[in-house]
Amino acid sequence: MSKNLLIVESPAKIKSISKVLGKDFTILASFGHVRDLPSKDGSVDVDHDFAMRYEVIDRNQKHVAAIAKAMKEADTLWLATDLDREGEAISWHLYEILREKKLLKDKTVNRVVFPEITPRAIRDAIAKPRPLSLDLVNAQQARRALDYLVGFNLSPLLWRKVQPKLSAGRVQSPALRMIVEREEEIEAFIAQEYWSLTADCMASAAFGAKLVEYQGKKLGQFDLNTEALATAARRALEQAAGGELAVTDVRRKDRQRRAAPPFITSTLQQEAARKLGFGTQRTMRLAQDLYEGVAIHGGEVVGLITYMRTDSVNLSRDAIGELREAIVREYGQDYLPESPNFYQTKSKSAQEAHEAIRPTSALRTPASVKAFLDADHLKLYELIWKRTIASQMKPALLNTVSVDLMAGTAGMFRATGTTVVFPGFLAVYEEGRDQRSEEDEESAKLPPLAIGDRVKLKAIKAEQHFTEPPPRYSEASLVKSLEEHGIGRPSTYASIIQVLLAREYVRLESRRFYPSDIGRAVAKFLSGHFAQYVDYGFTAKLEDELDSVANGEAQWQPLLHRFWGPFKQLVDEKNESVTWRDTKSVREVGVDPVTGQKVTAQLGRYGPYVQIGEQVEGSEVKPRRASLKQNQSVSTITLEDALKLFQLPRLLGNDAQGRELKVNIGRFGPYVQADKLFASLAKGDDPYTLTLGRAIQLVEAKEANNEARTLQTFDGGRIKVMKGRFGPYVTDGVKMGRLPKGIEAKCLGLHF
Repeated sequence: MSKNLLIVESPAKIKSISKVLGKDFTILASFGHVRDLPSKDGSVDVDHDFAMRYEVIDRNQKHVAAIAKAMKEADTLWLATDLDREGEAISWHLYEILREKKLLKDKTVNRVVFPEITPRAIRDAIAKPRPLSLDLVNAQQARRALDYLVGFNLSPLLWRKVQPKLSAGRVQSPALRMIVEREEEIEAFIAQEYWSLTADCMASAAFGAKLVEYQGKKLGQFDLNTEALATAARRALEQAAGGELAVTDVRRKDRQRRAAPPFITSTLQQEAARKLGFGTQRTMRLAQDLYEGVAIHGGEVVGLITYMRTDSVNLSRDAIGELREAIVREYGQDYLPESPNFYQTKSKSAQEAHEAIRPTSALRTPASVKAFLDADHLKLYELIWKRTIASQMKPALLNTVSVDLMAGTAGMFRATGTTVVFPGFLAVYEEGRDQRSEEDEESAKLPPLAIGDRVKLKAIKAEQHFTEPPPRYSEASLVKSLEEHGIGRPSTYASIIQVLLAREYVRLESRRFYPSDIGRAVAKFLSGHFAQYVDYGFTAKLEDELDSVANGEAQWQPLLHRFWGPFKQLVDEKNESVTWRDTKSVREVGVDPVTGQKVTAQLGRYGPYVQIGEQVEGSEVKPRRASLKQNQSVSTITLEDALKLFQLPRLLGNDAQGRELKVNIGRFGPYVQADKLFASLAKGDDPYTLTLGRAIQLVEAKEANNEARTLQTFDGGRIKVMKGRFGPYVTDGVKMGRLPKGIEAKCLGLHF
């Protein structure tokens, strides 16, 4: 057994590191987090200075046992988990577990980090070990304690006041609020009509110009807001122009455009979403693979990028030197600036000792590793390589021309165009955008024009437009908004999104987020009763306070005390004062033409539904209710669609055995019923249009499946012993019961 035991988080790194360190080191993986707070009362002891009672995670018990066994034989422990707060915390948890097992007595413990999995970085780290950073550990502990206290106290309140099995998160809740508020903006939006006039011109080449002044005044967006006004203006301008426009001003301007900085976690996620269509979780998984190591030439396993969780745009001196060499080699000396480009890190919490996400070797081009990567890994590596290379190249030199053209005295048109004089970094990479900008409109080329020139006016076109609501969040724009508000940190953006999707508070459709009815209800409840705790400013301030702990500027227990007192008091108050109906979402949809009663859409304790009529106190007659389909929403369902939902259950007719078949929607989805037999509808079957013939097919298939699973029958087939997913069970078609232990189906007697 080696005297050195080194622990990493992921087993994917072991081969790469072993090759560098050799047989003097035994290397094992923790497989991520090793301890966590159990989901039970008292895991964070608020009465004893927030003492945290951790337990080893079940799935990692065997890995912890292997590490403990190896530590018995080792003299030195090297904790080499990832270099962010989470990694520091994992190292600390391992240290605590081994210390409690009395396995560290008289042994050396070193903390090392690998910003990249390359031989040089590994050797440098081993040569410069450091102690565990308790400041980083305490910041992570405080974050985990806050998440536990919020979730453990708010979630049960949601169960009682809104709907069972819901949960609330400290950081996910403000993110949900963003998505819900954007949806409400869209629903409240009223489109406004406006018209634009464009002149089709011809000089030495065709070009277009937009009307910017009319009748001596600058044209406002809504000055021409009807077809009649636009048509009148077009005719007046055509008459005044007489078939020609006069060039009255030509403005030329040279400007430089600098490259975007190298990637940090958030910008990588945004660009991968825009350019590659990758979700945040997919991007981080691929980046993790590229960081941990890929077998390339001769089977050498090497990390292709630096650590992918960072908010620093800093680049090391060695990296810049290699980037400059690669620029000259790939693009020529003309593209290399005299001195390196430096960028300012925006995040106050960023650690400048960390680097931006970059290739571990700029000389390792995408083309040189193409044969060793699958399509997705190659796309992401190429994106990172190009962005990093571009960040150290010369700016692009652009020449912008703006030309004013008069239509007599009636109005002025303006044409703009941009010419790339020197592409600079644009030869490699251009940053994506979520929406069109003025630059897109100015990119057209114009023919040579001078003051006094007269150009032919071919036509003036009037085009109708409507203002548009703000766009729904994409993964890229949501990450950008979270970052701008200071909510979350590089390691959390992907998990925030995944939690919202997993809880079904939102759904992703055409790469845009839509809140579900239950997501709206949770956001409404939290905003109405816990406004401070879903406030963007409050959440960002709390993140800043956690950063202060990480930087050694504050203690973590006082932070938790300041949070816990007011929060617990508010939770207790709401437990007493808020009733279920206070959060209940009810929307009037219209009136049922048959009964004349009001139709409402509501979110109930077991999901969204529509209702005809109202419950009258003292009356035993209940209003009719129907559950919404999966793709319908309380907020948007129409009266027509609501009334269709009351068509169920539908009687379809009788089968050959005389059984009456009907279709309905139940707790587990749509089904066909024939006496006591229930057959689920297949994907693509619609309960509202299902035919009798198709229903019979489903019933017969269910019966055939039941026969195949039947072990024994009793009482003329009325009672069956069936083979189920969790073992044999007895059923009479309505009730069922599992067989007791020790009794086999084949041994059952008639009187069981």
